[in-house]
Amino acid sequence: MADRSINGGLKTALEFGPILGFFIAYLWLKDRTYDIGGTEYAGFVVVTAGFIPVFLLSIAILWKLTGHLSKMQIVTAVLIVVFGGLSVWFNDPRFFKMKPTIIYLLFGGALGLGLMRGQSYLQSLMEGLMPLTDEGWMILTRRLMFFFLALAVLNEVIWRTQSEEVWVYFKTFGLTAAIFLFFITQGKLFKQHGTDNDEETPPQA
Repeated sequence: MADRSINGGLKTALEFGPILGFFIAYLWLKDRTYDIGGTEYAGFVVVTAGFIPVFLLSIAILWKLTGHLSKMQIVTAVLIVVFGGLSVWFNDPRFFKMKPTIIYLLFGGALGLGLMRGQSYLQSLMEGLMPLTDEGWMILTRRLMFFFLALAVLNEVIWRTQSEEVWVYFKTFGLTAAIFLFFITQGKLFKQHGTDNDEETPPQA
């Protein structure tokens, strides 16, 4: 299936809509419990159970409209199903709270493995969306690897030491803001290592 472009607003809604929906549903149901089949489920677990199909539907629509899903999106979808499903099956929210940790460890580890082999897996994942030199990709990959590993540690600290509500706020807004902030702060790198720059300008880390 050939890749197709879609409206940017629709793409953003499909990517972030389920996360925002999870947040709103949690605020609505967080203090409630539900008896299902003789088992009592907290609001967080019920919201998690609803989030899984909503996320899969959004990712399916995105694939249908664009004809493409990135490897990161596919891995994220699999981990949401696995860890979200474990939380619902065992009636234990800890599995779902560990999901970001596993995701960032996998991504950070994969980037680190590529660097050990002298390659930038990030360059192939981003599929030419950013015009960078090979050296620029290696620098960005190294920085992003450490960033992902730091997020994994931070997620563990937050969910293990803070309240459930604090973690939900952190997951919904904190992680997303951190990723946007990371790329915004890479402006100097993009300028110095952009392939559109004059070749006379020496690249710097």
